[in-house]
Formats: sequence, C-alpha cells, structure tokens
Amino acid sequence: MERVIPKLAEDLETIVSQHPIKNDERSISMQITIIAPGSRGDVQPYVALGKGLKTAGHTVRLLTTHDFQDLVTAHSLDFFDVGGDMETIARGMQTLLEQGNMLKILGKMGQAAQGMAGQVAVTGMTACQGSDLIIAGLGGLFVGLALSEKLGIPLVQAYLYPFSPTRAFPSVLMPLPQTHLPASINYLSHRLAQQMMWQTTRSADNRTRTKVLQLPPAPFWGPFTSPQHSTRPTLYGYSPQVIPTPVDWDKSIHVTGYWFLEPASDWEPPAALLEFLRSGPAPIYIGFGSIPNRRPEETANLVLQALALTGQRGILSSGWGGLKVDDLPGNVFLVGSIPHTWLFPQMAAVIHHGGAGTTAAGLQAGIPSILIPIFGDQPFWAQQVYELGVGPKPIPRNKLTVDRLTSSIQEVLSDQKMIAHASDLGKRIRTENGIAQAVTVLERFALSK
Repeated sequence: MERVIPKLAEDLETIVSQHPIKNDERSISMQITIIAPGSRGDVQPYVALGKGLKTAGHTVRLLTTHDFQDLVTAHSLDFFDVGGDMETIARGMQTLLEQGNMLKILGKMGQAAQGMAGQVAVTGMTACQGSDLIIAGLGGLFVGLALSEKLGIPLVQAYLYPFSPTRAFPSVLMPLPQTHLPASINYLSHRLAQQMMWQTTRSADNRTRTKVLQLPPAPFWGPFTSPQHSTRPTLYGYSPQVIPTPVDWDKSIHVTGYWFLEPASDWEPPAALLEFLRSGPAPIYIGFGSIPNRRPEETANLVLQALALTGQRGILSSGWGGLKVDDLPGNVFLVGSIPHTWLFPQMAAVIHHGGAGTTAAGLQAGIPSILIPIFGDQPFWAQQVYELGVGPKPIPRNKLTVDRLTSSIQEVLSDQKMIAHASDLGKRIRTENGIAQAVTVLERFALSK
C-alpha cells in the first residue's frame, strides 16, 4: 500500500487540474454522485434512487464494485468502479458471517477497507468532479465525507435502515435483546453503533485523507456530531408503515418510503420459470441473498425436506450462498438473480435471511415472511416482521431445523389473520412512492442552497 500512495496522490492532482470544480453553477438540473459499495441488497436501492433522479432530469453517477456494473448500466446510470469484488470479499468472510459476530465482521471489513480506500478516493474524485451533490449510505459515508470536504460539494446521507440516534428503539446494528429497553439505553446503543462503524474504518479513512486527499485527519470520535449534518437532509429508504418515524428526530430527517427497483425495460423472465409458475399453485420462495454458505447442499436439503413435509412447491434462489441440489424434485425450481418486485407477488410466502431489500420486497408483495436472520440488521427486521403480525417468530440461522421450518411454513399458510395483515400492509406500502419523495427532498435542498 505504501508504494501506491504517491501514485494515487499524483493521479488526484491530475484529476483536479483537468476537471475544475463548479463553484458558481446552481441549477435544478443537477449532476449527482452516489457512493454505494456493498452487497446487492446494499447497492440496488441506490440504483433505484439514481434511476428516479435520472427520470427527473438529473445526471447520475454511481460508484460501486465491478460486480454490479451490469446492474448499474442496465438502468442507464454512469458506472464508476471503486475496485474490489464484494462477492469475493464476502466469501473470504464466510465463517465470520455465519457466526454472526458483528465486531469480528467489522474488523475484517476494516482490513478490506485498508486495501481499497485509496482507489475508492481517486475514483471518487473523478466521479464527483463537477457534481452538485454527493449521496452516500453507510458503506460510502466516510469516503463521501472526505470527498465532500475536499471538493466543497455538499453530501446528503441516505440510509436503508435507521442510523440516526433515537430513544424510540435500539440500534439495528447492536446485538441487543429484541425486547423493549429503556429510552436511555436505546439512545446509547445508536452512539455505540456509530463508533463501532467508525473506529473499525478510522485508520483506513485517515490514511486516505492524509496520503491521498491531502486533508487533515478526521476527529477521533468521527463525523457524527458535525453541525453541518443538521442543516442537510438525511434520507431513509424504508416505509414509515414498517418503522414509525421517532418523535425525537428533527425535520431534517425524512423517512421517504422504500426505493424499489423495477426490472430493466428489456428484462424478460426465463420461459422455464414462467412455465413452472403456471403449472401449479403459488410456491414458496427460499433464498439467503448475498450471505455465503459453507454447507449449501445441507441447507438446500433441509429446505427441501420442509417443503416435502408441508406439500408445498418452492422457488429456490441460489444467491451467493450457492444453494444447490444435484437432483431437484419436480415441485422445486432453482433460480439465479430474479427481480423480487416481479417474483414475490406470485409467491404464497417468502423465506429469507432478513436483509433490508429482501424484507422490503416481501412486505410490498403483501405475503407472509419467514425470516432466518444471521447478523447485522437482519435480527432487527426479523423482529419487526414478527411484531407487525406478518410473519411467525424468527428462526435464528444457527437454530434452523427441519421441524422449526416446517412448523413456520404451516403457520404462514394457515394463519388467516397473519395473511390478512400481510395483505393489508402490502397495499399500504404500494401506495407510497419513496423514490419520488426522496427526489423532492433533494431538489428542495438544492434550491435552498
């Protein structure tokens, strides 16, 4: 890393000299740079937001890893490669992810950030040149703040789950009991989560700031108490029907509704999948998204046994976990990447890990969800689904058995109250337009500057 830092700094100076910053241009037609590294669930909502901004007449650039280049360009957004491959990184953390130890996971991610930080900054400088606004979620927050400071471009924080401190509920990232806690503990948990995220990446961030961007180091406690944040909007891309907006959040925080990505205009479902869907009753979807799995055959066989015991058809999604079976029974169909917004409304129920995006798609579809959380924000979403009455009690991944999954499948298919609640919540979520709301907030902010 030491050898490449001088070269990165030279590249940076070339970028600045060739692309002067626009200081005096103010227009409602903006150039916007979105920084969104992460898994598909972390990236896809920002592609949806970018697509909405582009439809509204803005130019959108999106920085992410190269494994999502096709996803970005399929929706006519400008792609910028931040280096690295998230699937490879995730597979290298397979054991930690399955154990669900958030501190160890963040430590490993901090090591990965050390190797990518310089390239992210240089590519980010190219993408942000001439932009009127930078948007970043948790994965791109710290480099986004550094680029914002370097270029004098305002940054708007945009998250997929609650990250602003509140007394209403605990942090989604802290491994706390899923029970009601004192307000003071709730608030403290958010501050602890912020420091947990910051301290594991602080070294990489300050290295980039000082060696590549020629900025002073960030404060030891990070950027979270900066007064500039209170004068800029913070966006949350989830539904207030799912998490009511806390009363102690100020007016700069906007819970807009979900940012759903519809399939690209030229996308068509596989003919074999269509034939399977038409050949019998609505199946159950089973998938674990971007979570790698050391025992994919064992997990798939467990699922197949539960489907057989309940007499249900299934759609099995391979995902990064590589779920597979050598000889699938006729009542199960194996798929790769299929848009959830198209697939889920045709399901009887969904079984998944509780990632923010998959949870959102299941709720929007108006069908019951069985959540099998592993780590991070997944236990939080799993508990929300249960408390909303649209799914059974969550099954932690390390406690998943054929009997437990069979019992949950029987419950979601027979509990008419749960089915009705899921249908009603789906209808309410479908009346929202989170992307339009977010675009409106961003445009009002631009006009106010």
